Amino acid sequence: MKSFTFHQTTKIIFGSGKIAELPDVVLSYGTKILLVTTPATIPALTTQYDRVKKMLNDNGINVIHFDAVVPNPTVGSISEGALMARENQVEVILGLGGGSSMDSAKAISVEATHPGSCWDYLFYKDHPDPKKLLPVIAVSTTSGTGSQVTQVAVVTNPDVRDKSALYNNILYPQVCIVDPELMLSVPQFVTACTGFDVFCHAFESLIHPANSAYVNMMAWQAISLVIEFLPKLLDEPDNLMAREKVAWADTLAGLCIANAGVTLPHGMGMAIGGMYPHIAHGEALAILYPAFAEFTQASEIFKFAKLARMLNADLNSLPDKTAAKQSPNELSKFLESLGLKIKLSDVKVPEEELEALAKQCMVLPDYQGNPRVPTAEEMLELVTKVY
Repeated sequence: MKSFTFHQTTKIIFGSGKIAELPDVVLSYGTKILLVTTPATIPALTTQYDRVKKMLNDNGINVIHFDAVVPNPTVGSISEGALMARENQVEVILGLGGGSSMDSAKAISVEATHPGSCWDYLFYKDHPDPKKLLPVIAVSTTSGTGSQVTQVAVVTNPDVRDKSALYNNILYPQVCIVDPELMLSVPQFVTACTGFDVFCHAFESLIHPANSAYVNMMAWQAISLVIEFLPKLLDEPDNLMAREKVAWADTLAGLCIANAGVTLPHGMGMAIGGMYPHIAHGEALAILYPAFAEFTQASEIFKFAKLARMLNADLNSLPDKTAAKQSPNELSKFLESLGLKIKLSDVKVPEEELEALAKQCMVLPDYQGNPRVPTAEEMLELVTKVY
């Protein structure tokens, strides 16, 4: 068996109703917090934020609310939150929401306690000082990014049209709460996009060079749960059991990428999100996945064959090589069932920028962990194929 190291420092509190434990969790770190969320654009969010603030206030916790998180969080929005944290001398950061809110909480913790911008502390730049960081508590309200259990904070710099990440083991949240009841109001499109992101995290960790027996065990379970329960959620958004299963898949997949990593589709997806912030991360991955499978399957036949058979049991009797070749088609059918069978042209990416996009897809190193590493020419072919 391949040797491995598995690292996880986040305390995971999982289950319906577990949000009730939040005040005790916060009080173990301080009594003044910065609550980090998106704006309350729908009544369900207003209700959710008010509930959490009341719960904390009733337990003697002073809540300063930063509610300006944007999708694909920008360096500007992080700076606003960091300034609020410093001015109010908060003791702990609470990220409540999806990946954007939880990633923002981690990045705010860095910028509020260090000179310069969070952009100065990307994984290939300077490292934050763990003694200075404010503790981060993550409460996930979507099932997608796994950010509640990762050491990653994704940030976009609009000035250079680039999306990158702070990456360091000191950035794991101290505690996360995964309460599926908080996810019942998630809209259908967000459920589909974030759920497919779970699928991608799990599968890419399986084919990553740093994968291990531990990661493989969790990843296959996560994929199985998404295949079975994500379509059900799109038909029955109030199905708490299905929400629990996909939330568990999200947590498993987050643990996988924290200990293995992502590959070609995520590097390309980050480039798409950096250049075109209106495109959701899961949406970008959906655009890429069938073409990625076609490009890669011959280099990882067994795992693509197993994936194809999980999507279509009729392939069980076929040889691995034949089943693997069917994976792009099976992924396309699965994406169609999720309402995510789309191309770059459908989301208004300018055709004249495809060459620039292909170059940007090779900025982050994720593509280098793919079983088949594309050349610059092949990357342009991939981008053109999904247009």
